[in-house]
Amino acid sequence: MPFALTLPDGRTLTLDAPLVMGIVNVTPDSFSDGGLLVDADSALAHGERLAAEGAAILDIGGESTRPGHATVDAETEKARVVPVIAGLKRRLDTPISIDSYKADVAEAALVAGASIVNDVWGAQREPRIAEVAAQAGAPIILMHNRDGVDASLDIFDEVLRFLERSIATATRAGVPHSQIVVDPGIGFGKTPRQNLDLIRRLDRLEALGCPVLLGASRKSTLGLVTGRKIPAERLAASIAAHLYGASRGAAIIRAHDVAPHIDALKTWAAIEDSTKVDP
Repeated sequence: MPFALTLPDGRTLTLDAPLVMGIVNVTPDSFSDGGLLVDADSALAHGERLAAEGAAILDIGGESTRPGHATVDAETEKARVVPVIAGLKRRLDTPISIDSYKADVAEAALVAGASIVNDVWGAQREPRIAEVAAQAGAPIILMHNRDGVDASLDIFDEVLRFLERSIATATRAGVPHSQIVVDPGIGFGKTPRQNLDLIRRLDRLEALGCPVLLGASRKSTLGLVTGRKIPAERLAASIAAHLYGASRGAAIIRAHDVAPHIDALKTWAAIEDSTKVDP
C-alpha cells in the first residue's frame, strides 16, 4: 500500500510514484543558486515556473545550509520566506514546504500558507518544531545531519539511529507516524563515499516505516564523480542519482531542475510498466 500524506487543508499527497519537490532558495549564498532569487518577485516567478513544470511540492528556504554558510536569525529568515510563501499560496494550488529547522520560522510559514515542514536537523536542533507541525496538522520531513565528517562511521547505522530518535521526538510531540518523511541528508556531514553508499542502500531505510525523500541535486559528490565543478552543470549526474534512488524506493525527489526530472521519472516508470503506455 503506498504512503500518503494528509495536508492541513485536507488534501492528500499520494506517494504511489516518486514526486518531485522543486527547490526555491530565497538566499544570497546557497551553494547552487545563491543570490538568483533573493527578492520575492524573482522567487515567486521561479516557484510558478517549477509548478508549471510539474513540481508536486515547492520547498521554500531562507537560510543556506551549504558548508561554511552564514547563519541567520529567525526574523531575517521569516522576512525572506513569508512573503514568497504567501504569494505562491495566492497564485498556486501546489503544496508548499518550509525548509527550516527553526520552530518560529516554521510556525510563521504555516500561517502564511505552507503545509509541510522540512527540517534539515530532524527536530533535533529545535524539537519544538515537531509540536508546531503537529498543531498545524502538517507532515514533517526529518533529515539526518551532522556537525562534522567522520569517514570511519558506519554511515547507514548512524543515519538510522539518528532518524529513529527524530521520529520518536516527532511522535511524542503529536505528529502521527503516517505524517513523517525521512531524508538521509546527502551532502550533510558525510564523505563522498558515504553519500554514495547511502543512495545505494536507500531501500534499507524502509525499516523506519516512512516514505523517503532523496535530495542529491547538484551536490558536490556528483561534481567529484563527474569532474563538473559548476553545480548547474550537474544535471545529468543529479538525474542518474535520483533515478537510482527511485529504484531503491525514494518517494520524493528534491531537485533544482524539475522538468528534466519529471521526464526522466516518466520514462523510468514507462520502462518499468509499459502496459500503461499506448501501443
